[in-house]
Amino acid sequence: MQTLYSVESMNKETRPGEPLQILKKNLENAQQLFTFLVYYMLDVARFSEKDALQKSQKYLPTENDLKVNTKIAGNELLWTIMENSSFQQSVEKFKTKYLVDDELIRKSYLKLINLPEYKEYISEPSRDKKSEKKIFEIIFSEIMIENEDFLSEVEEKFIHWDDDAEMMIVLMEKFLHKPATFNFEQMVGEEKMKFATDLLQSVTDKDEYCLGLIKPKLKNWDSERIALLDMILIKMGVCELLYFETIPTKVTINEYIDLAKEYSTEQSGHFVNGILDNIHKELLTQNKIHKTNYKNSTL
Repeated sequence: MQTLYSVESMNKETRPGEPLQILKKNLENAQQLFTFLVYYMLDVARFSEKDALQKSQKYLPTENDLKVNTKIAGNELLWTIMENSSFQQSVEKFKTKYLVDDELIRKSYLKLINLPEYKEYISEPSRDKKSEKKIFEIIFSEIMIENEDFLSEVEEKFIHWDDDAEMMIVLMEKFLHKPATFNFEQMVGEEKMKFATDLLQSVTDKDEYCLGLIKPKLKNWDSERIALLDMILIKMGVCELLYFETIPTKVTINEYIDLAKEYSTEQSGHFVNGILDNIHKELLTQNKIHKTNYKNSTL
């Protein structure tokens, strides 16, 4: 969707292969953002050691200064992530450490150590996988995602944060479940990547045909005045109906209704639903929905 929006927004004709390049760039941007989120999360945890060192080096350290608990710095999940070679490569590729604000890390750490969940975590001398994972879930959800200072920082550094935030949250949940096997260089699996490239190609190749199906259903609507994103979503939906054999038509229509509600105007969900449902019924009566690959289609 983002790629097609970028292509449609260009004031020039795209070169062959350019939409795919834009898609890959968008995926690289997502990789950079996710690498930053993971790196930041680890830095907050590792700050406990820096805090302990700074306080111990005071001219007259207090008893509390000498008792800073650094359990989280030895978190087993933390070191599993640190040893993930694809994470190391991604951090180096994007120079992630230069994107992190040390003062914001310090403030995030101070918020963390005041949470009752953190105090409970460090009070338990033993380690178990559940608690080791849970404390990072808390850092991500409460110290990062619910922290206005952090969100302002992310929005400033990553212009697509608003579009990617929900995906990042889902991705982090998946990542924390199996960090050792997560591949930062291939965040989108081969099957999903194939689907994305096939859908992108079908929408760009079949643009005129899709418009031919859509315009008669607009009635009193001027196709030139319809929200660009709504038109893109309808074209994507039409292509899924026609050319993707494994996706049920009901799933396709519901998916694009949800996307329209989330990313476009308040009325877009109803509008996209009406147009796609109308086209779906017409294609069924014409026996044109066979779920064949668009490359083999004569439509």
